Amino acid sequence: MSLLFEPLTLRGVTARNRAWLAAMCQYSCFEQDGMPTDWHLVNLGQHAIGGFGLVMTEATAVVAEGRISPEDTGIWSDAHIEPWRRIVEFVRGQGAVAGMQLAHAGRKASTFSGFDGRQGSVPPEDGGWTAVAPSAEAFTGYAEPAALTTEEVAALPAAFADAAVRADAAGFDVVEIHGAHGYLLHQFLSPLVNQRTDAYGGPFENRTRLIVEVADAVRAVWPENKPLFVRLSATDWAPSTGSGTVDQWDVGQTARLGAVLKDHGVDLLDVSSGGAVSQQQIEVGPGYQVPFAREVREVSGLPVVAVGMITEPAQAEQILADGSADAVMLARAAIREPAWPFRAAHELGVDFKETPYPVQHKRGAWR
Repeated sequence: MSLLFEPLTLRGVTARNRAWLAAMCQYSCFEQDGMPTDWHLVNLGQHAIGGFGLVMTEATAVVAEGRISPEDTGIWSDAHIEPWRRIVEFVRGQGAVAGMQLAHAGRKASTFSGFDGRQGSVPPEDGGWTAVAPSAEAFTGYAEPAALTTEEVAALPAAFADAAVRADAAGFDVVEIHGAHGYLLHQFLSPLVNQRTDAYGGPFENRTRLIVEVADAVRAVWPENKPLFVRLSATDWAPSTGSGTVDQWDVGQTARLGAVLKDHGVDLLDVSSGGAVSQQQIEVGPGYQVPFAREVREVSGLPVVAVGMITEPAQAEQILADGSADAVMLARAAIREPAWPFRAAHELGVDFKETPYPVQHKRGAWR
């Protein structure tokens, strides 16, 4: 049996295999109300039909001002539940686990999608708003955000919890707290961005305080039998200052935070990297983030999913065989090949009876 096609059970939820769809923003809510559309149904649905074990939504805003762009999806109101339920029912009906990524973009909010060539922050006259952040320091090329007050920061966990309640009402099996890619929770983690002097800034315990509070708030309302994921950037990829002090977020801190989150009801870490600052210097190559996932897995004691230029079935199989991760997530490869797990099953010699083909496509499993 291929390791990639072994089921994985977390709490009361079992994914049929370990080839999972990563969250990918679509910027396609053209009414700018955060409501998922037929595009989201077909886009996510095709990957469920295509055999992925878990299908994750794009970064879905827990508050309206937390959207990356005005066209992002949301889960900040009860009105969002039914449109998402329609998608969840289809995804689950194809045998996949349905996951929702809960997000707040922080200082990277209210930006153009880039579809029409425009870049940077969306001005108020075009439907934009003032973004918020740990500190009033802009991401390169974006408008200056407003620094959150201590009271405003303390209110954020409740927004994530309320969103999780709605995700459960929509039928999602998994929620993932987005703490990566330079969005709000990562902004608090990184000393390159977080210049606060209150209880949410400074030493490791303070910079990690918000994401731990968010995890506690979500776990308190998320059903006990459903797993909770957290996505983290393992490093900022920023040039070191050579000062001898911690000058960016790195894999050691990520692994340390993972061990903390394990004690706060988190069941799996989704290990990515980068996004906090524009001066990042990413060393890109096949599986370039897998070593981060392995270190976080070994130190934290939590299951992890690896992402980043994982494109070939044999490569994914080896990552699992090496003990570097418990599952893999695909993004660009899944865009190019929505039924990637079908090819993987063939190449890895999985018995056709065990392949994830829906009954309508079972002929594709015949050799």
